[in-house]
Amino acid sequence: MSTPKPTTPARTAAPKRRGDGKGIALFVIASCQLMVVLDITIVNIALPHIQSSLEFSTTSLSWVVNAYTLTFGGLLLLGGRAGDILGRRRVFIFGVLLFGLASLLCGLAQNDWQLLAARALQGVGGAIASPTSLSLITTNFDEGPERNRAFGVFAAVSAGGGAIGLVAGGLLVEWLDWRWIFFVNVPIALLIAFFTPRHIRESERHPGHFDFTGALTSTLGMVALVYGFIRASQEGWRDPWTLASFGGAVVLLCLFLLVERRSRQPITPLHMFADRNRAGTYAIMLCLAAAIFGMFFFLTLFVQTVLDFSPLRTGLAFLPVSAIIAVGAGITSQLLPTFGPKPFMVVGSLFAAAGLSWLTLTDVHSTYLGSVLGPILVFGFGMGLMFVSLTLMALSNVAQQDTGAASGLLNATQQVGGSLGLSILVTVFGTASRNEAKDQVPAFLSRANPMEKAEFARTGQLPPPWADEVLTAGVSSGFITAAAFSLVACVIALFAIQVRPSDIERLKGGMGPPGIG
Repeated sequence: MSTPKPTTPARTAAPKRRGDGKGIALFVIASCQLMVVLDITIVNIALPHIQSSLEFSTTSLSWVVNAYTLTFGGLLLLGGRAGDILGRRRVFIFGVLLFGLASLLCGLAQNDWQLLAARALQGVGGAIASPTSLSLITTNFDEGPERNRAFGVFAAVSAGGGAIGLVAGGLLVEWLDWRWIFFVNVPIALLIAFFTPRHIRESERHPGHFDFTGALTSTLGMVALVYGFIRASQEGWRDPWTLASFGGAVVLLCLFLLVERRSRQPITPLHMFADRNRAGTYAIMLCLAAAIFGMFFFLTLFVQTVLDFSPLRTGLAFLPVSAIIAVGAGITSQLLPTFGPKPFMVVGSLFAAAGLSWLTLTDVHSTYLGSVLGPILVFGFGMGLMFVSLTLMALSNVAQQDTGAASGLLNATQQVGGSLGLSILVTVFGTASRNEAKDQVPAFLSRANPMEKAEFARTGQLPPPWADEVLTAGVSSGFITAAAFSLVACVIALFAIQVRPSDIERLKGGMGPPGIG
């Protein structure tokens, strides 16, 4: 084990930026986060075109999404810590360029395995760039109103990027070709890499022993955990591979904790969980991610199947969500120094629960303006209130050398929470749909002609409007469960989060206790 070397002043001195540069620095950081986040949803719109072009089977098509999710979720902790040790700006540029290269390979893919391999590489680049981009805010923006506004922009992009991805995917697929959902990332990545060294300061490096054992066990454990959730949503919770994945994840993550307790320079310093605010923030993020993943998933099904929206129209239908999230994030970043983050966590989770509960009233006779727009605006406003506060609390009172690890943990809890929540919600959806089908099948058979009965016997699929009734029943049950996740987040915020006077002082730009990032 090597002895950590002291960092020399020459290495840590921040170069002067050309001009003020902070507006450009924030734009660069937000652009990277947007590129990574929207990639998760932009692909969903193009899946039917990818399937026909590269001859994917129906069962293997889901891996176009899962290959990215698996490597992205599995490597987030490693990506965040690498920035602390090697320099965040340097690691950030590497992650962005790797993401751009993988995007180019995705667009050039000529068969299914080439696309899946490139998507996995995209996830690696995203796992390196995303947590590093968040920690760069603490390096480049002064504590107080300036950093609050930067966190507000970052949070709005993180929460609203999924909706923007649906719009962008619809436009690119409808006007150009599915390959452009990947090609568009290449010039963006190159521009980010070009402007980063000119407008973003490098962080202080903390070289020394790298926790390879911790990196290996955490990466394999996270991959096994994410794969278990993916498998559960597809094959059920009793599937042998699902159980084996979760069992392997438990063993690996327990081993990871043992390694971290004994490591001199752990990849994830466990002392960060000793702060009840940070531990509570991670728990809230788990619930919040489950709710937001569920909302996008089920509402996309509903508007495309029941309301018969085209992919482009579906994307445009979600655009108000991004706008209202930005409004909520802007309000929060302005008022945080006055009220602190806790009220926004509580009120935001209540807004989210109210919006999701409202969505349970949708049925086969619902319209977008009458039944969908209002609830998603309420939900989105709650998301905007919460994301800024959660991002701030996750990085509050963290030493500079640990901000990358804290950022990686926040991203990891968001990814795991989304995967876990969606698996649970899909299970609830499937149970409710099957129960509703028991009523709809006899109703269909009593009215169907011989040809319709023969088609049902061949496919097992109900035609509209009976199929719409089944889908709507499942979606409504999914929204009820998602609302419950939001209420759990509210309870955690009420009883776990404690904001001290010194925290308010730091939000106003005053001096806080030493060691705060």
